[in-house]
Amino acid sequence: MKLATFSTPTDSSPRVGVVTGDGSAIVDLAVALSQAGFDPKVARSMQDVIEGGQACLATIQSAIAVYADDPIAIGVVTLHAPLPRPVQIRDCMCFEEHLVGSSQAAMRMFGLTEPSERSRKMHEIFKLRPIYYKANRMAVVGPDTAVHWPSYSTVMDYELEMGCVIGKTGRNISRDDARAHIFGFMIFNDFSARDTQGMEMESGLGPSKSKDFDGANAMGPWIVTIDEFYPDSAVMTVRVNGEVRSVGNSSSMTVKFEDLIAFISTSETLHAGEILGSGTVGGGCGLEAGKLLADGDVVDLEVEGIGTLRNTVFAAKQENQV
Repeated sequence: MKLATFSTPTDSSPRVGVVTGDGSAIVDLAVALSQAGFDPKVARSMQDVIEGGQACLATIQSAIAVYADDPIAIGVVTLHAPLPRPVQIRDCMCFEEHLVGSSQAAMRMFGLTEPSERSRKMHEIFKLRPIYYKANRMAVVGPDTAVHWPSYSTVMDYELEMGCVIGKTGRNISRDDARAHIFGFMIFNDFSARDTQGMEMESGLGPSKSKDFDGANAMGPWIVTIDEFYPDSAVMTVRVNGEVRSVGNSSSMTVKFEDLIAFISTSETLHAGEILGSGTVGGGCGLEAGKLLADGDVVDLEVEGIGTLRNTVFAAKQENQV
């Protein structure tokens, strides 16, 4: 199923819906569940659906099977981030091609001829264990949202990722059992203030204000449940103002989602509703492509089997440095 969070012109309160197969329409689950004699509260929010697990998904399927009304055209509703306030976001680095490509691009940007000591260390660590940071779960926006760049940055960049939504809470999850803990997948645009990031990363503590600003984490357009999609081999495409900037494939992941789940859950509970970002696919950011964003650019990120996430970026006046 494709599950979305949406609102209508007559009711701004978010609700959960099932998107039709071709992505052209959506069924309001509250209506469908009521028609079928089920309690609509089981799908009051996406978090409720996730926590409801397979039993909730089975109920939704039963309700959709007997739904009698015409679905709502997608163009009529407003799509929000599928999970507007995730329990937590951990953005990981799973594509070695991006690690290498972004390091080389940063060297060109700053006129360096040799990788920094920090860059060399990251490559060494990447070979030994997954790398991730915790992103701002309060800075999530959905598709077709305008992202206003922070005033302290002038170098705007996109990053094409997938977001893996955890569906079942667990601790010390084995790699073999990891897929059973996945609810589904969506597209994730990890917007990055590159000028600020370059300075922050030299501290050795990882990114902060280069990633933490309103609208920095764009997600959507919906969640595709794991029974319909798993990123074994999905084409991942970036378009800016309709121009193809890069084409990659999820099959190039060096670290798989099973690896992430097993590693992160070691001696730590991984909760239903958390999001694990895949990190950027190789070539999937402007830094690697050698062409960053400009004021008013429209960014389309497409993942085969999921859909397309679109956002427009607007530059901000520079007021103070952070």
